[in-house]
Amino acid sequence: MNFIDKVIGFLNPSAGLRREISRMQTEAIRQIRVRNTGYSESGASRVKKSLRGWTANSKSPFEDIDLNLDTLRQRSRDLYMGAPLATSAVKTNRTNVVGSGLRLKAQIDYEFLGMTPEQANAWEINTEREFGVWADSIWCDALRLNNFYELQQVALMSWLLNGDGFALIKHVDPTGWMPYGLRIHLIEADRVCNPNSFGITLGVARNEQNGNRILNGVEIDESGAVVAYWICNQYPNSTLATVHPDSKQWVRVEAFGENTGAPNILHLMEQERCEQYRGVPYLAPVIESLKQISRYAEAELTAAVIQAFFTAFIVTKSDNDDAPLFNQTIDPTQRIDQDPSANSYELGAGTINILEPGEDVKFADPSRPTSGFDAFVTAMAKYVGAALEVPYELLTKSFTASYSASRAALLEAWKAFRMRRTWFANDFCQPVYELWLSEAVARGRINAPGFFNDPAKRKAWCKADWNGPAPGQIDPTKEVEAAIKRVSEGFSTRERETIELTGGDWDKNIEQIIRENSLLRMARMSSEEQSEPK
Repeated sequence: MNFIDKVIGFLNPSAGLRREISRMQTEAIRQIRVRNTGYSESGASRVKKSLRGWTANSKSPFEDIDLNLDTLRQRSRDLYMGAPLATSAVKTNRTNVVGSGLRLKAQIDYEFLGMTPEQANAWEINTEREFGVWADSIWCDALRLNNFYELQQVALMSWLLNGDGFALIKHVDPTGWMPYGLRIHLIEADRVCNPNSFGITLGVARNEQNGNRILNGVEIDESGAVVAYWICNQYPNSTLATVHPDSKQWVRVEAFGENTGAPNILHLMEQERCEQYRGVPYLAPVIESLKQISRYAEAELTAAVIQAFFTAFIVTKSDNDDAPLFNQTIDPTQRIDQDPSANSYELGAGTINILEPGEDVKFADPSRPTSGFDAFVTAMAKYVGAALEVPYELLTKSFTASYSASRAALLEAWKAFRMRRTWFANDFCQPVYELWLSEAVARGRINAPGFFNDPAKRKAWCKADWNGPAPGQIDPTKEVEAAIKRVSEGFSTRERETIELTGGDWDKNIEQIIRENSLLRMARMSSEEQSEPK
């Protein structure tokens, strides 16, 4: 059929053609109805003008996170070192999550272990005392710089700044002053990377010996389970003159011991997505906002400094080669610029200056900083604080609202602090304690029958709580009254309330109170005896 026949057939369609056209129209309508359903007319729309240019394209966690980690880490560290709000966000978490360090409170399952409460209490006190021998000493640190509680602060800061942190488990021979050989070696996230990558992740590497994939220093098997970590013996992107490129070597560290299942390395991170093997820096969601706030603050600060100066500008119609006379009356010993030929002007106290014909003096009067600076920064700080789960009041350390509002801000912040404290205790403190307790039992310094024979008994012996700094009280009287009511109604215990209010130990407090009351009674009796007439 030629073109003319097709046109004529279209203008005068047959019954069959009419049916085909009707079918095509029905199909087109059906496709339109299918396409314009649900989110296709809202958040997933590609035709609305407000969303047409939004070309979001998220891929795998490795592509979205790992390939951008180096840039995120560098910018996160730079903000911590130069942006006050970023520094406050990180340090506020450090101070409230671990503070001076999470303290061990052994809580063994004495009923399962067939012990009486008195026996369990004696075992727990002795274990806590023995743990202090190791934890209170810098010999627990492989670098001999910090004790265990100071290591917690460094580990948490590394986790927040870099997205994740690592602790290598090492063992050395005991000494006369340290009966334990367990050592903790903290390393930053940069050193865990693909072999020969020099800190920059460009793709997935392979372990040539077993074929396992290596994702940014994390080796996984066919099922996706972590089996090892690849660690560089120094910072891979370091440019120190003393470091030769050939001296950089990568060592494969198995994640768990083959015989014991105990960890050889502890990985601290907050996981956001499934199958995510490396953490994202804490400041990552607000990097752009914090940088813009920092730039704005620097610009306003510069404007304020300039406004504080008595700035003068010389307006002249003379040639540039003419020698200025503005500063000729200033004592040469007081001049900043000693070059008489320099085209510079200086101001002096009580000076009389002679200007050339055609020259005039105008003084700068900048109208900065702007009056809306504080309001704008405050509003941005609220947005940043919401993203980081740190209320504005804590982020800026400014409590100017009512008691109820300030207390609500503290309570909201402590939800996030407690969550991170639990994660940190589970990923760092508890594993380290279990490794230490295993060594203590093996060396005979702690008696724990069945520890190595039954995993259930081992878990019962290792149960513990990790207590840290307590939330502050805005109104201590109201806080204490509320705690008393919770205890009296059975909603809480004296031990928990003591931890929440002061971070102390209720059992030790009672022992100290008994001792103090005894001493007080003795003092009163002695005073009464001395006051009686002879």
